[in-house]
Amino acid sequence: MAFVGTFTGVTARAESRRGLLSTARPAVSSSASSFVAPSALKRASVAKHAGGMTMVEAADTVVPAPLLKQTGDDFKDMCINSIRFISIDGVEKANSGHPGMPMGMAPAAYTLFQNYMTFNPKNPNYVNRDRFVLSAGHGSMLIYSLLYLYGYDSVNMDDLKNFRQLGSRTPGHPENFETAGVEVTTGPLGQGVCNAVGIAMSEAHIAATYNKPGFDLVDNYTYAIMGDGCVMEGISGEACSLAGHLGLGKLIVLYDDNNISIDGNTDISFTEDVGKRYEAYGWQVIDVPNGNVDTDAIAKAIEDGKACTDKPTLIKVTTMIGFGSPNKSDSHDSHGAALGKDEVTATREYLGWEYPEFEVPQKALDHFRSKIDEGAEAEKAWNAKFAEYKSKFPELGAQFESCVLKGELPSGWEAELKAYGEGAKANATRKLSEASLQVLAKTIPNWVGGSADLAPSNLTIMEGYGDFQKATPEGRNLRFGVREHGMGAICNGIVLSGYNLLPYCATFFIFTDYMRASMRLAALSQVGVVYTMTHDSVALGEDGPTHQPIEHLASYRAMPNINMYRPADPVEVAAAYAVGVESRKTPTIIALTRQGTKKLENGSYEGAKKGAYVLSDNSSGGAADLCLIATGSEVDLIVDAAEELRKSGKTVRVVSMPCWERFELQDESYKQSVLPDAIPLIKRLSVEAMSSFGWAKYAGNQVSIDTFGASGPGPAVMKLFNMTVENVVAKASAL
Repeated sequence: MAFVGTFTGVTARAESRRGLLSTARPAVSSSASSFVAPSALKRASVAKHAGGMTMVEAADTVVPAPLLKQTGDDFKDMCINSIRFISIDGVEKANSGHPGMPMGMAPAAYTLFQNYMTFNPKNPNYVNRDRFVLSAGHGSMLIYSLLYLYGYDSVNMDDLKNFRQLGSRTPGHPENFETAGVEVTTGPLGQGVCNAVGIAMSEAHIAATYNKPGFDLVDNYTYAIMGDGCVMEGISGEACSLAGHLGLGKLIVLYDDNNISIDGNTDISFTEDVGKRYEAYGWQVIDVPNGNVDTDAIAKAIEDGKACTDKPTLIKVTTMIGFGSPNKSDSHDSHGAALGKDEVTATREYLGWEYPEFEVPQKALDHFRSKIDEGAEAEKAWNAKFAEYKSKFPELGAQFESCVLKGELPSGWEAELKAYGEGAKANATRKLSEASLQVLAKTIPNWVGGSADLAPSNLTIMEGYGDFQKATPEGRNLRFGVREHGMGAICNGIVLSGYNLLPYCATFFIFTDYMRASMRLAALSQVGVVYTMTHDSVALGEDGPTHQPIEHLASYRAMPNINMYRPADPVEVAAAYAVGVESRKTPTIIALTRQGTKKLENGSYEGAKKGAYVLSDNSSGGAADLCLIATGSEVDLIVDAAEELRKSGKTVRVVSMPCWERFELQDESYKQSVLPDAIPLIKRLSVEAMSSFGWAKYAGNQVSIDTFGASGPGPAVMKLFNMTVENVVAKASAL
């Protein structure tokens, strides 16, 4: 005799492919019809009911299961199964993908989108829409199915049929820049839920800044679906801890608790009480023990989440991965591969789905598409409210329209920034950065940001603009705590929130190692975050090699779509920030010194924005004997070295090159004006207190550091690694 399923009291979970089930996870009693675990469906010779369990003596023969009434509502089941089978068919046609999560989470997704989310399929950028993030991005066919069913123009039937194929708008993992309606790019687990935290922070900030009594211009929720993998990844803990601290009451996360990952059952590595962890973070936690069937409980949980205004909500939805598959449900077999033709047929039979692949019953499609008119009406009502708002609050209304809706930069912001840079005195570039941030705070109202618990060292506080805290979300200084990875992903969410906020974030340059995955996703997702990264070389000194970046410039220069700036003086710092502000689809890293630097006599704001420019050249016709190239603090070295070389009769060109990427964007004539062919590579020397990797493109010789650093006073460490005028002169003279 084997326990093979449940009726009203317990959700069955398969313990093995032999069909043995565990009753370890109790479910609340529901009026919904019963679910017999597909993996345990066998011809029963004896069946007895005992305490809510169905006890079945199983024979050897597997037979088609009776029609499953998942919810007791035939039409609702039709809609939910429409989501399931589009997902199944898309993965099957591609012979690649993850069908199990969409099959298990279809009831929750349908309940959320149909009954609780406000959105306009014909205007995915409607500002007061609810945001949805599929953090479990491997289940991408779930969001593609929803976008198609609800009438978004970005996903049509051909896109569904071309899932994961070249040129389709349905890539293997959701990409915000590829598919309208996809809010953020997900796939690397944990990133999406952290983006959702950033989106919810943005909503809270914009609402606190602009809403007035009777005029809730911004009043939307951020929803996310995450899985066991998202919960296991450490980044989610960083961001969700901060979300609890900030009391983000409009953030609701549905946790697909199916106990399956790629390796198999999560019992082999992941047995903690997730609910208690999130309660400790300061979240409201709600259990839905039977997410396969109990849509009423899912709905009640969402309502309770919306009712809790001072805490984010985690809804722990217990599901069976691959729900409806007779032989692959509740198994990692349905996690990362197509079900296979025979199993798809068996699943259709089990769920009573009589429609061929990619066909949606017209009745169900009409029901989904009714959200088009509903969303249009919601946006129309919002537009009327905004028109009234502008008449009552003309100054704020104009700012909201310009900054939030259109993403426009205020007039005069760059002129003030440039004027500061040109008028400032020499200092450490982190100090010059601090002053630049004050200019941007004053001139750009949607400029927000902060540091990973290093504000006194990064010098990143905007004076007079308050801290974003639970009671003061209008504050523009973001306190991330020691959470670099979470900080990076949160800032991505802030950019992608749709409110046109411009965030910066800061830490020591070495600690970009903790947030590199988030920074890479920023570059991939076309997200213009500005990264203020101080303590940029071995010259920081006594903290030693654990804090001294060596390979970091090279590694970010190797990353596509990122501006890697290392400015040398006030003018170049201002130019770097200007590029960061303007580059809305390209992130910008600004590496800054702890030690003092000089103000360059011929420093050029325009030249720095172009990535490289000539500081001096005592040759005629641009054919100097030597060309010295440097970035950041080492520009001072080559300026002084050039003077020494010129005393010996050499003609020397001195080039400051704060950003390779910007230089490469310039036309060939400009590039030749800075680094002409008349000065061959063998006559060029680059000087940078970091790895030499990559410099061979611009200079045939390097003064660099290709080992880890050392602990000691900054000047002594620089001398140890031959970062001196004397060494530069000697190296150049030998060319």
